[in-house]
Amino acid sequence: MNNIKPASRLDAVQEYYFSRKLKEVARLNAEGQDIISLAIGSPDQPPSPQTIDKLCEVAHDPSAHGYQPTMGTMELRKAMADFYHRWYGVEVDAASEVQPLIGSKEGILHITLAFVNPGDEVLVPNPGYPTYTSLSKILGAKVVNYNLDEDNGWQPDFEELERRDLSRVKLMWTNYPNMPTGGDARMETYSKLVDFARRHDIVVVNDNPYSFILNEHPLSLLQVEGAKDCCIELNSMSKGYNMPGWRVGMCVSNPQFISWILKIKSNIDSGTFRGLQLAAAEALTTNTEEWHREYNINVYRRRREIAERIMQALGCTYDDSQVGMFLWGKIADKYANAEQLTERVLHEARVFITPGFIFGSNGERYVRISLCAQGDKMQEALRRIGGLAW
Repeated sequence: MNNIKPASRLDAVQEYYFSRKLKEVARLNAEGQDIISLAIGSPDQPPSPQTIDKLCEVAHDPSAHGYQPTMGTMELRKAMADFYHRWYGVEVDAASEVQPLIGSKEGILHITLAFVNPGDEVLVPNPGYPTYTSLSKILGAKVVNYNLDEDNGWQPDFEELERRDLSRVKLMWTNYPNMPTGGDARMETYSKLVDFARRHDIVVVNDNPYSFILNEHPLSLLQVEGAKDCCIELNSMSKGYNMPGWRVGMCVSNPQFISWILKIKSNIDSGTFRGLQLAAAEALTTNTEEWHREYNINVYRRRREIAERIMQALGCTYDDSQVGMFLWGKIADKYANAEQLTERVLHEARVFITPGFIFGSNGERYVRISLCAQGDKMQEALRRIGGLAW
């Protein structure tokens, strides 16, 4: 057994930060520490009642438990296409332009496998979602970071991008509304991204799961004319529909791109349980604007007010125009880095918040607070943090 070694690709990545840190939090809780987690963006509210009812209804159908098509049921594909028309005004062909996913994280894997050969380059935002980097490395791509900066509203610097050698770049990952920074989507940025993709033969992939959270005007990259010709958009039911554990996402693009992604997906997994698919279709079809306003705006707005007071107590500064389910704040100069502050918050205030370094070097002086905790928990976190000198 001493001669058995893991694949060399494991050398390119580390255990996911939250996987590692949650073990420590579990140990502290086992010791009676009662840690309040304001770290992970896992919605704590339930899906709509009709979504749950549909899942139960289908689960009772004896014929519903067999294998399902990898391309997804037509009911779900049509609901996803209608979702794009209803909320973004984008026409999507349900038969050929949308692919249901087992969460958008799966889509990152399948898209990379479909478009990127080992050694090809992938543009990844800094700061940005760590999975863009880790999966690219696992699959043998070269990660090339591009900078997002607070002074530029966390939007890409296209002048900087144009000065680069882009000859080996196959994909560019974008994420608006941005996680972790809360920078909002802008049609100006989307238009520039489509133009950039077209001129450089780069596929731009916009990861768009946060467009409904604290956001009155959801936008899609696919609203730009011609975007489907050279771009892909991922979307998810985890955030805006309170279904993170259900693992339902979607990928929208032109028929050729979708067929390539399906070729990869069909060799890796199968379609999800029919009950999940039909329940997701129910949510997409029947959740009202009033439901979205209550769960995606009103609830998070109340929690956001508490998060802002926590940031103030920690001596952090923040942009109050942020959207999404986090609050991103800059730490005071007296701290060497964000982890110095977050470790003190964890062990002295017994509150778990996220250091920004895990999202890239441009996040080293930032922390992130999740809004995915009940109001009383957030109030208790504020009380604990406010009772200490920072």
